[in-house]
Amino acid sequence: MSTGYRIQASTGIHRGDRDYQQDQVCLLQHPRHVGCLLAVVADGMGGRSGGRKASDQVMLTARQLFERYDPDTDDAAAFLRQIVEESHLVIKLTAVSAEQEPHSTIAAFLINPAGDSHWVHAGDSRIYHFRNGRMVFRTMDHSYVQTLVNQGEISEEEAMDHPHSNILMGCLGTENEPPVDIHVVPRLAAGDALMSCSDGVWHYFTPEELASTISMLSPREACEFLIQKARARAKGMGDNLSLTIVKLEPLS
Repeated sequence: MSTGYRIQASTGIHRGDRDYQQDQVCLLQHPRHVGCLLAVVADGMGGRSGGRKASDQVMLTARQLFERYDPDTDDAAAFLRQIVEESHLVIKLTAVSAEQEPHSTIAAFLINPAGDSHWVHAGDSRIYHFRNGRMVFRTMDHSYVQTLVNQGEISEEEAMDHPHSNILMGCLGTENEPPVDIHVVPRLAAGDALMSCSDGVWHYFTPEELASTISMLSPREACEFLIQKARARAKGMGDNLSLTIVKLEPLS
């Protein structure tokens, strides 16, 4: 089946101004199905080892489940839900033996060979969908500040500098069950781009800036540019940064 595009993709990761890296990112091509790929960003929290253990578990779980995933017969939403639920459970089990409370966000998107895309996220790591240089959709953070925006109490601009921007209403590894927000793009097309990233990246850009950067640059160049720009804008106070960008380029 011809999709009418070829896939270009890249990942980027940087420690920022933190002492250690708790973000993790992976971009996986399916071992048996051409044109099937999974992108995952996880932002770990909970002390030096706790946060890294949590994000590591998300990556491990995603890899194991993706190897068994069959795009022809399996339900994509159920597969993504399983990644969230199993990661959550494993992180909670590691918490029993860890000094710190390990938690993690997740922002994962799957592209099937037929051209449909399915997303899942929990926490404040985001997924963006761009089409021909404009943002079509983005995920809504499971955070206190996003709740204030949704209720009309503060604007998106005010949310960027809110003192409680780090308070999450849901993620993996907590006492409560994690939120499992699924989004579907029925058919991707040439000119589309998807980006998954941690808050260390998106915090420093407007959707317009992200859209134009990804439109003009290759995924590798865009990852490098966005990390460099976010680092400059953070002025020495930057969080860990992780992102993955997938662009669908016309075949001609």
